[in-house]
Amino acid sequence: MILMLFSLPAYAAHNTIKIDGVVVTTDAAPETKNNRTMVPLRVISENLGATVNWKDSKVTLTNNKMQITLQPNSNTVIKNGKTELLDVKPYLKNNRLFVPIRFIAETFGCQVNYQNSTVTVDTAPLVLNNVKIKAIQEEYHMTMGGIVQQLQGNTHHKALYKVIVENKGNLVEAPANYSWQYDIDHPGSYYKVEQLDFMSHENKSVQQFDLYSLNGPFSDEELKGYPKALIHDVTADKWYLFTNKALESIYQLMNTATNNGFVKVLSNTVV
Repeated sequence: MILMLFSLPAYAAHNTIKIDGVVVTTDAAPETKNNRTMVPLRVISENLGATVNWKDSKVTLTNNKMQITLQPNSNTVIKNGKTELLDVKPYLKNNRLFVPIRFIAETFGCQVNYQNSTVTVDTAPLVLNNVKIKAIQEEYHMTMGGIVQQLQGNTHHKALYKVIVENKGNLVEAPANYSWQYDIDHPGSYYKVEQLDFMSHENKSVQQFDLYSLNGPFSDEELKGYPKALIHDVTADKWYLFTNKALESIYQLMNTATNNGFVKVLSNTVV
């Protein structure tokens, strides 16, 4: 028994992380060390909206006006310029930096609870038109069928809305031809690549954005003067310039959220 006692590891991987009601999928399981739940840094950066910067073996996490700098194997942390001590040191394992989720989440203004080996983190919701957003419903079509799915997680909602707001360009007239279908007969026609509905807790659309891409194939001369991407604020019925780079950012955000378990498929009719 004595040998078994001394052979027990200092940490164990058995915790479940739940953020905004969603069980987070990670490539490295959370661990308990010295009665503190340690999670891979990616959980923080991708699901709590923190940006990460490595420099001189130190990592800085930034979320809004809060900044935390820490380093592996040190319990010293710099929080907005002031030094504090962690009761458990961050550490590297299998090329992953594990950090204490309670300290960081609470520093970033999140509510944290622990019960039955589950760490629950609740973040502040996105609010549009004085309505709290529960989910973003995404719909897109393919050659045969389409997919409707919902993006969960308050941080993901804020990140996606930020992409839209920051990349929405000048106001323009509605294009002459636009639809869910590819139009190969009319140069300057637009294909609706996806529809985004910001949903309330009553499952009603608070705001809808439709994203469009310029159809092809046509010659450069035929497409001259046509922007490559547009966004339609359906709620206000206004059209704006958009960019392919912004579209790619949305695709990447959705892909990351899917890999982390924050996307729920409602229907899939793709043949």
